[in-house]
Amino acid sequence: MLTYTFRRLLALIPVLIGMTLVVFAIIHAIPGNPAQVILGQRATKEAVANLTAQLGLDRPWYIQYFDYIKSLLHGDLGVSLETRLPINGEIWPYLAATLELTVVAMIIAIVIGVNAGIISAWFSNSWFDYVAMVLALIGVSLPIFWLGLMEQWAFSIELGWLPTTGREDVRDPITAITNLYMIDTLLQGNFNQFITVIKHLILPSIALATIPMAIIARMTRATMLEVMKSDYIRTARAKGLRMFWVVYKHSLKNAIIPVLTVIGLQTGLLLGGAILTETIFSWPGIGRYLYDAIGYRDYPVIQSGILIIAAIFVFINLIVDLLYVIVDPRIKFTK
Repeated sequence: MLTYTFRRLLALIPVLIGMTLVVFAIIHAIPGNPAQVILGQRATKEAVANLTAQLGLDRPWYIQYFDYIKSLLHGDLGVSLETRLPINGEIWPYLAATLELTVVAMIIAIVIGVNAGIISAWFSNSWFDYVAMVLALIGVSLPIFWLGLMEQWAFSIELGWLPTTGREDVRDPITAITNLYMIDTLLQGNFNQFITVIKHLILPSIALATIPMAIIARMTRATMLEVMKSDYIRTARAKGLRMFWVVYKHSLKNAIIPVLTVIGLQTGLLLGGAILTETIFSWPGIGRYLYDAIGYRDYPVIQSGILIIAAIFVFINLIVDLLYVIVDPRIKFTK
């Protein structure tokens, strides 16, 4: 496994380098001059030209690209064109917010989706099966922006149970340690703030979890139905094992591989695809950060943000591949 892991990590290097080249080419093709955006429409041509030269945007694109790669090799993500702050320190709070939201959303999606799929397969063609699969289809089809707005209207405006936007109560700000607020509040022993953080997470995490939850439920049902028709499952039931153990111990273990693949892909997608959710709930995540950077033509921020998301995505897929061996010992990695 160590040899396979090392080979996969080495294979990630050309993938990430190729990704930086593609992203660099695309974002530099975006119309507009970052210097013009920063200074405003009323800025003089001389001021725009001077700022363009200061930012190094007047140099050939290939020189800018190799300078960026050289900085990356030294662990430097560059400096934001808008804020003039190092991206290394500026990007983590946004990334931490998205990681926290994604983890909570995927926990909800996995717990509900896997169990809904199992029960649907267990009671195939029952009323629960039909209702669960219809809800799964609705979950995939519902636009996230509409669902988020409906959640805010129902649970924040009408019922007043949950906050509408943000990560914290602005009247009681959280002292950031790791910028993962659930962890920070527990480290400080402030359980009131911890409950507040949970309340702020509920609505956006449910909105973000709907699509992966539906996909996981349908995949779990399909794989469980196939496994439960196997001879060894019929043998286990004939021996008098309780149906609960037959389903959760024997069937699920052999049906989980495709589900793990879906979970890994959906986790990676949520990290980079939460822009709508973060915008609706004013969640200060990496999606909002990149969206604002695109508006300001902040090339270093866009490049670095996409690079980090891509790196996390491929690492998640590597972890999923390694989990295959733990779940199913019959799988062997080739050297």
